Amino acid sequence: MGGNYEDTSNVVSTVLLMSGVTTLLHTSFGSRLPLIQGPSFVYLAPALAIINSPEFLALKGNKFKHIMKELQGALIISSAFQAILGYSGLMSVLLRLINPVVVAPTVAAVGLSFYSYGFPQIGTCLEIGAVQILLVIFFSLYLRKISVLGHRVFLIYAVPLGLAITWAVAFLLTAVGVYSYKGCDVNAPVSHIISDHCRENIPKMKHCRVDALHALGSAPWFRFPYPLQWGMPVFHWKMALVMCVVSIISSVDSVGSYHASSLLVASRPPTPGVLSRGIGLEGLCSLLAGLWGTGTGSATLTENVHTIAVTKMGSRRAIELGACVLIVLSLIGKVGGFIASIPDVIVAGLLCFMWTMLTALGLSNLRYSEAGSSRNIIIVGLSLFLSLSIPAYFQQYGITPKSNLQVPSYFQPYVVASHGPIRTNFGGLNYILNTLLSLHMVIAFLVAVILDNTVPGSRQERGVYVWSDPETAKREPAVAKDYGLPFRVGKLFRWVKWVGL
Repeated sequence: MGGNYEDTSNVVSTVLLMSGVTTLLHTSFGSRLPLIQGPSFVYLAPALAIINSPEFLALKGNKFKHIMKELQGALIISSAFQAILGYSGLMSVLLRLINPVVVAPTVAAVGLSFYSYGFPQIGTCLEIGAVQILLVIFFSLYLRKISVLGHRVFLIYAVPLGLAITWAVAFLLTAVGVYSYKGCDVNAPVSHIISDHCRENIPKMKHCRVDALHALGSAPWFRFPYPLQWGMPVFHWKMALVMCVVSIISSVDSVGSYHASSLLVASRPPTPGVLSRGIGLEGLCSLLAGLWGTGTGSATLTENVHTIAVTKMGSRRAIELGACVLIVLSLIGKVGGFIASIPDVIVAGLLCFMWTMLTALGLSNLRYSEAGSSRNIIIVGLSLFLSLSIPAYFQQYGITPKSNLQVPSYFQPYVVASHGPIRTNFGGLNYILNTLLSLHMVIAFLVAVILDNTVPGSRQERGVYVWSDPETAKREPAVAKDYGLPFRVGKLFRWVKWVGL
């Protein structure tokens, strides 16, 4: 995006602040389930499509702030749309179309969307990136049953342990000079590099050395992220419409998370009204994320379900304490700088595991349906296959022979927004259709929702989500305790039956 180290650390601090604030809001006034809110991978693909549009790649001057303002404008409009979707009660209507057979391939497609980024980035420093993945696999699978003081620490902390060990190894290799080459300066501009020896080794130095990034040194000790810190948002209707469609996908993702987590921690599933309230608040939280400039919308993190199942911890108080810690850390600029200084190859290794988990957790929704049914097998299989195949067709138009744009191979698919096969007389319409049809999750959702709601099948076979009846829930103190709004706020919503119990 053209930002410097300071910009990166500022974005990280802003994300920490918004994650803490939105989590507190959700546990208090949303679904009230113990779910952490944060930047969702659902918004990452469309954000990359916007970032890598040729009109922005050719920008001069402060490219980072200009793109951030474009993303802010699109997020603000799409989050307002999502808030209306929830608080108006329309989400309760859409719930009739959303079932496990729809949620499973849609969420799985989000994780599969970034396969072109994972290992190609790890391959830039294989001895560090591959070790990162192997360590996480070893901890999470082979050592998962080992307990320390009654806790399965290797299963719970597989990712941070893998990160810490790999980063320490990379630091030692850098310190002993493994990635130091005589006469080569990693900070020298490419145009100043004359030696073929340096031209060959500079890329390895940039990706493997832990001192190649200076985010920690440039970050201030204390900084308060504030709204509109990148400037006034820029609104373009074509980008806003793309984000509005993506906000629906985000809502579908949250439906699956609400249902699965409620079975783990609550007495009964939430009512359609509580679910709508949660989606509406997620829209407001994304609005805050847009105003503060995180670059992505805020949503319920799917990984919550796995965390609750592993730790057996479903306390709102613990989640709220963690949210407060995030808010405090966001005010310490060095924390953002520290996170931003993690080498790209280590980040790629972490993301490979996170996207793998996201894909698997998405498919795990099929356990609520008859997973062995030929009907469901065909629908899910077709949805996943087409979610990879159709975008591949659109993405082959990403770089034209006459184009002089130079982008990394893993970003090339996102340039499709301006070079897709759909070419009408309306440039904005071309942008919207080419972008949406190049997004894996959009294709998976469209195919799954159409087939699941048109192909005959029993409620048991489809695994239709069963939500609590509002009238019955009102008479059960346990359900009211789980989902009722605090501080007598619920009385304010009695006139709007679809956002309360």
